[in-house]
Amino acid sequence: MNGIHDMGGLHGFGLVDREEDEPVFHSYWESRVFCMTQVLDTQQVWNLDEHRHEIELMNAADYLTAGYYGRWLFAMERLLDRKAILKVHEVQRRVDELNVGAATLAPADGGPRGWPLPEEQKVRWGAWRHEMSVTPRFAVGDKVRVRNIHPEGHTRVTSYARGKIGVVDRVNGEAWVFPDTRAHCRGECLQSVYGVRLCATDLWGPQAEPNTWVFIDLSEDYLELT
Repeated sequence: MNGIHDMGGLHGFGLVDREEDEPVFHSYWESRVFCMTQVLDTQQVWNLDEHRHEIELMNAADYLTAGYYGRWLFAMERLLDRKAILKVHEVQRRVDELNVGAATLAPADGGPRGWPLPEEQKVRWGAWRHEMSVTPRFAVGDKVRVRNIHPEGHTRVTSYARGKIGVVDRVNGEAWVFPDTRAHCRGECLQSVYGVRLCATDLWGPQAEPNTWVFIDLSEDYLELT
């Protein structure tokens, strides 16, 4: 989908603030969100692409102000709510308890639980590559065009590369998961992934630095021969 998360090549966001001796976490709550997310990953509640897509659904202003772990928290709460594991109103009630005191609040009815998760609903978090081979459609040296697609759902092909022509520099012939389908539980659609070399001036125009190349890893279904 097209959204504020796909910021490559965009202007107007100011200089990148490089912080000396930057800590891993700037606030205690960030470390808690990180730990909770890591634990949930082991419980096979959602997969990586599903989690990424949920972040893409954030309001643009919230995305820009929530910070890295704020986006993780947004995705966690939404996915747990959708899967009936922990409802949003239960989270809000706990926030209210901390703010005004539990004694003033009526007990919350969580409703039916989707927990523990049935085996048939469990999904693998990562596992992008499978220990098996697929037959690549393209070879090193092939001139390819990045397909100009604008799906409503998740995609890993960045907008600035769509429609641009490059050359296959590397073939990853193993079986790789296709993020666009796995994010929506439509199967893993195993395929090759290619390292594609694109000229910077083709991507950014004449203002780009000359004789500069950009290398992008792209799934097979993102490409077509020219």
